[in-house]
Amino acid sequence: MVVGAVLAGPRVARADDGSGGTVLSVSGTKTGAYPIAIPVSIDGDTAAAKDIATVASFDLGVAGVFKVLDSASFLDKTLGLDIDPQKWKDVGAYGVVKYKATADAVEFRLYEVSKGTTPSLTKTYPRKGDTRTITHRWCNEVVKYYTGETGFFGSKIAFTAKGKGTSAIYAMDFDGANAYSVSKNSSTNILPAWSPSGGQIAYTSFMRDNPDLYVAPAGGGRPTKVSAQKGMNTGASWSPDGKQLAVTLSKDGNAEIYIISASDGAIVKRLTTDKAIDTSPAWSPDGGSIAFVSDRNGGPQIFVVGVGGGTPKQVSTNGSYNTTPAWSPKAGKHVIAYTTRDGGTYDIVTLDLDSKAMVRVTQNEGQNEEPAWAPNGRAIAFARAGQGVFLANADGTGKAVKIWSGSATGVDWGPAPAP
Repeated sequence: MVVGAVLAGPRVARADDGSGGTVLSVSGTKTGAYPIAIPVSIDGDTAAAKDIATVASFDLGVAGVFKVLDSASFLDKTLGLDIDPQKWKDVGAYGVVKYKATADAVEFRLYEVSKGTTPSLTKTYPRKGDTRTITHRWCNEVVKYYTGETGFFGSKIAFTAKGKGTSAIYAMDFDGANAYSVSKNSSTNILPAWSPSGGQIAYTSFMRDNPDLYVAPAGGGRPTKVSAQKGMNTGASWSPDGKQLAVTLSKDGNAEIYIISASDGAIVKRLTTDKAIDTSPAWSPDGGSIAFVSDRNGGPQIFVVGVGGGTPKQVSTNGSYNTTPAWSPKAGKHVIAYTTRDGGTYDIVTLDLDSKAMVRVTQNEGQNEEPAWAPNGRAIAFARAGQGVFLANADGTGKAVKIWSGSATGVDWGPAPAP
């Protein structure tokens, strides 16, 4: 895991939301990311303090709205949980996080420098768990205070880790920590998909020779075979209520998109009927649409069809190769991220289906594929060929940050953590 790395956040505007909290919004004038300082506490448990500063710097650095300042520039050496506002103004900080860890608890304070010596947010957490978990919880509070959104710190990412002749389904903390194997066999396992509750992961395995679809506990328990139709049973995407799965089946000789029951694999509906190859379904967060990939118009492109069926509509228009669609979870938005090859490399882009605006998330940074959205839509995880799993700001600003090293594909981001 790369810690302390900072993505230049999106351009933000600041406004009072009426409740005393400062709101950062990407819809305002583009004025720059919000500069926030996280000094290492020199009071209390100093070993825990260093870990907290490292985790908090990473979390807020990839949140999509902050610029975490370099600690080498800090002038305020005030002990304890207080601040000297002028010294933080002098180094360009708008916000300051102070904290103190003891054997029993960790107390955090968030200061807005313009508001003086009174903290804007204060939280105390008993040290019943590790300091990483505590720090994630605090940083989620900071994100919510500034943006009104739920943070994604403490969520998990699943992916396919490729080995020699085999591949395994892995899951890890969103920042690359605590990686573990979900699949427990030595076969080929691909395309993990988190259930909406975060309690299960669907994936395709060749453990019985055929590419069958399994659902396993997210912690890595015994998998249950859900779909074992002849041929492909791949690319599962859960319905928002967790009761159904959109999948690719080739039981009739051609790859088509179906909806099946998540409990027993019973076919609910066939969505496509075309001589072309239809694959990689992605269920929209409002439950009304399925995005998928088809080469019915030539090269692979992104199409959208209603869950009730109908004529699919091609939505991608750039280049001749577009695959692996993933819907933004932001309510009221209709944005899809996908893999594109409209030049010499594979890159991640997003497409707003309403405005038709396209944002390039990666460019000239290796071969990038299979995007997955953070639970709040601020960041995107993806695989970079031969290098690992990366995070990037969904608005295309800043540089991507590596969170896992190795050969990976099939990235999927789990739901937001419990408060």
